[in-house]
Amino acid sequence: MNIDLNHLRSWIGKKKTHHDIATAFPVRALAATLDRRDPPPKTGDAIPLSSHWLYFLETAVNTDLSHDGHPKRGGFLPPVSLPRRMWAGGRIDFRAPLRVGDSISRESEILSVEAKSGKSGDLVFVTVRHSIKAGGTVAIVEEHDIVYREAAKAGDAPPVGKPAPQTAAWRRELQANEAMLFRYSAITFNGHRIHYDIDYCRQAEGYPGLIVHGPLQTTLLLDLCRHSDPRPVRTLDYRATHPVFHQETFSVNGQPAADGKSVELWTANAAGNYAMRGTATFG
Repeated sequence: MNIDLNHLRSWIGKKKTHHDIATAFPVRALAATLDRRDPPPKTGDAIPLSSHWLYFLETAVNTDLSHDGHPKRGGFLPPVSLPRRMWAGGRIDFRAPLRVGDSISRESEILSVEAKSGKSGDLVFVTVRHSIKAGGTVAIVEEHDIVYREAAKAGDAPPVGKPAPQTAAWRRELQANEAMLFRYSAITFNGHRIHYDIDYCRQAEGYPGLIVHGPLQTTLLLDLCRHSDPRPVRTLDYRATHPVFHQETFSVNGQPAADGKSVELWTANAAGNYAMRGTATFG
């Protein structure tokens, strides 16, 4: 692995803080993106879980973007040289609700930088911890895992999927079309071209279609919980295992545990393989 891991690890402990206001429009826009006809949010309403991803958005100018649409390397995140960057998963502790109109802050810290080798080649994992406060109270603590991968090679075999259960107590089927992916990229100000540029996906990344965002799939899992169980989700531990492409009809699934304290969650692609897997516990 031709990566200076010691140099990359010098980013560990680096911090930054953002401030924002939890305005209503992003919540309305997300509901429309998820094809939900929710009542318009009012000041003081709790925002749905995962909606914290609609705030504290990076606003790098166009000339500071890399060819893939991400901000250029070497700012807050370490300058990993591997070209493909993906949302790998994370762990979220929902401690208190964020409400429309709240003044909110987020402190982010680089926790770890780890290198691995897998079937797809060299990998570097970067974990970032975010602590989000509203009114001086910690509302959400999140650890976010980012994976950097080698470029696609001609003739690479597609990743082998692991079959998911074909039935679940909670289930929703949908297709993430171009408009849905564009809207989610827009409301999260995500310039990553794998979500909207089909030529880039095929020619640069070796994918057959646009990639359904990892956080969008996670949001759909939490949305399934919200509409299937009246109790609030307290924690979520999730990871991405396989891509979902925009041409596919995929499913969003939940299977509550026998004791009722948790639920296994997953998205499955058109072939019936796991894409995003997680476990949520209820407060």
